[in-house]
Amino acid sequence: MAGKFEAFVDQESFFRFRLLAPDGAVMAVSGPFEDKAALAAGIAAVRECAGTGLVTDLCPAGAVARPAPAGAPVLAPAAAPADCEDRRTPAGHTFVLAKGPRRQGTKPRWTTAIAR
Repeated sequence: MAGKFEAFVDQESFFRFRLLAPDGAVMAVSGPFEDKAALAAGIAAVRECAGTGLVTDLCPAGAVARPAPAGAPVLAPAAAPADCEDRRTPAGHTFVLAKGPRRQGTKPRWTTAIAR
């Protein structure tokens, strides 16, 4: 099951949307939009870019994870990472940075013009 977008009006009377995971967890909340047309365009932009978006790691090399809140279960530390780049990846979350060209979901517009 896919996630879903939920449109709402915030306390300052701006339109916003949240992206919900299949289990209902909030994955992202948008910035403010002036009207519903702009909100719909924002959702369309997220749908278009989300599947092909590259990950850029802007975390400082010495970043330390926040301590767990009081009462949270204590987990055993994972094995030491092979290199310092792996230390910035939160435990349980892995992703692969793209090394090749970006994949396009559809053919670029200029290919149809050349084919004519």
